[in-house]
Amino acid sequence: MGALLGCCTALLDLLYFAVPGALLGPFILWPRTRRRSLAVLSAGARRLTELERIRRSAFFGDVFPTHRASDRKVLRYLATRTYTGILTGFVVALLGFGVVLAALLAAGVARATTSWQELLTQGILGGVLLFLDLQGLVSLDALDARLAREHFGPSERELLERRIAELAASRAGVLRAVDVERRRIERDLHDGVQQRLVALAMLLGRARRNRTPEQADLLLQQAHKESQEVLTELREVAWRVYPSALDNLGLEEALGGVAQRCSIPLHMEFNLALPLPRPVETAAYFVVSEAVTNAAKHSRATRISVSVKGDGSGVSVSVRDNGTGGADPTGSGLSGLRSRVDALDGRLYIDSPSGGPTTIIAELLCA
Repeated sequence: MGALLGCCTALLDLLYFAVPGALLGPFILWPRTRRRSLAVLSAGARRLTELERIRRSAFFGDVFPTHRASDRKVLRYLATRTYTGILTGFVVALLGFGVVLAALLAAGVARATTSWQELLTQGILGGVLLFLDLQGLVSLDALDARLAREHFGPSERELLERRIAELAASRAGVLRAVDVERRRIERDLHDGVQQRLVALAMLLGRARRNRTPEQADLLLQQAHKESQEVLTELREVAWRVYPSALDNLGLEEALGGVAQRCSIPLHMEFNLALPLPRPVETAAYFVVSEAVTNAAKHSRATRISVSVKGDGSGVSVSVRDNGTGGADPTGSGLSGLRSRVDALDGRLYIDSPSGGPTTIIAELLCA
């Protein structure tokens, strides 16, 4: 029905080009009146183009974004649509003519005026022509849909190129984030845990060589304290790499651990209808952990608010502090978060004006 209506609108488009287009043709050719004549012709073409949008939406369920194309694009689309619509009408007419011939052939068979040889020949020829006719209708319908997408919305090529560019940027961002994370872990182990282990070894060596029991006991106490600090630092590094509570207890408990380790009062609001997929859960945890760590180190904030909300389709993670602001979105920490979020087709918004406050929002898709 939609294709037949398209044939009718194509005749209306042809009539528009034949009458108003012919009348405005001399004025379009004259340079002084060309712009105004094209504007007048395009105004009527836009109304006819809107009919095509309504037809595609009503009969084919197409939903197109609202945008205003240039006058040349409108005229080009309408001219191409006129051609495809008239060609579709011609193919439909051939199909109707074939139905009439098939009816006449059936009547001849019923009256026994058609031989079986003629029936076989006509049947094979009619089947081939029917296949070609239906194939033509399918191809013209696909062409009509493609023309509509190219005019009313992004074309398939544009969407594919955009998606390829997004995936390439996301892949590069993930590689950068992995490299930054690896360097951070190496720095934490070298500057923190390794130095404390060296100090612990020196204390134990001094205690072993010391001949005075009191002095050796004092050195062993210092070594015991140093070993506890090493364990604490190693546990902190392990939490920053990947928290085991995320696997064992879930996202809410893991974020509770972030709140406990934070030196600033932290208010947590957690409201999720369904469990999150593991990659989304991990990304949400690291968004909160990195944002809270940055606020505690650099923002001079006295209060942090964390909100995790979502349904089955997505989750929104918000971290807000009342610090001095001025967070650099291109810094290693925030850029790593952006890469992690982009890898899941999410969006990261950073609002940190000078003087504060700082708000970081991550929107992640669960599908």
